[in-house]
Amino acid sequence: MTFLEMLGAAERQNQSMLCVGLDPDPVKFPGRYKGDANKIYDFCAAIVDATADLSIAFKPQIAYFAAHRAEGQLERLMEHMRRVAPQVPIILDAKRGDIGSTAEQYAIEAFERYGADAVTLSPFMGFDSVAPYLKHAGKGAFLLCRTSNPGGDDLQNQRLASIEGQPLLYEHVARLAQGPWNLNGQLGLVVGATYPAEIERVRAVAPSLPLLIPGVGAQGGDAVATVKAGWRPGAPIIVNSSRAIIYASSGDDFAEAARREALRTRDLLQAARG
Repeated sequence: MTFLEMLGAAERQNQSMLCVGLDPDPVKFPGRYKGDANKIYDFCAAIVDATADLSIAFKPQIAYFAAHRAEGQLERLMEHMRRVAPQVPIILDAKRGDIGSTAEQYAIEAFERYGADAVTLSPFMGFDSVAPYLKHAGKGAFLLCRTSNPGGDDLQNQRLASIEGQPLLYEHVARLAQGPWNLNGQLGLVVGATYPAEIERVRAVAPSLPLLIPGVGAQGGDAVATVKAGWRPGAPIIVNSSRAIIYASSGDDFAEAARREALRTRDLLQAARG
């Protein structure tokens, strides 16, 4: 199946819009794992096992693995996810942004080395920084559009005087992703849950694209407002929660606590859809 087909199947099978973000920081590890970077795989695999039937996607953040020389553990984790939860697509959160042969190598890293179903990208070097990823048939790419961090205003919320209608930069990115850049229907957008009004504006510009929405949970995004702003029939949203789920308990019951928090968040999102 293509990434979009996997996404739709996971949404239906698990009745979910919840994406579980895997941001393993050994300093925050619970119980017997605390401080041990060699336990990154064990910790994340336990979270995956506990939440696989509640998730529309998993989103490992590559920096949390690379910082601890744990790329090998990430490869093992990707294999584990494909084995125990083949119905749940995997989005590699890498935010790559480069051109030409370098972008081609990053695409090989994401899709061939790690076997991800989709990847996050920075689009601000233009279409030739995105195009190499689209050569991988059936894979997805989420372009940073309106991110959840306060500093996003520095660039994303600026008006483009040279373009008719003077759209905000993030609106222009959304138009490109919905239109001329989306050659094979592989693109989606990253829009932060901390800005529900902007989610609604992005959805108006890009009515059919999947939206990856971080910021629910520890970052304070409103889950109900997020769903109402972004979800439309046939236009999926992938609402990511990382720290609130994976660090739901500081004890050895962390996996059970993660499942409880994932279930609570999944049901809250589903209820908001109506």
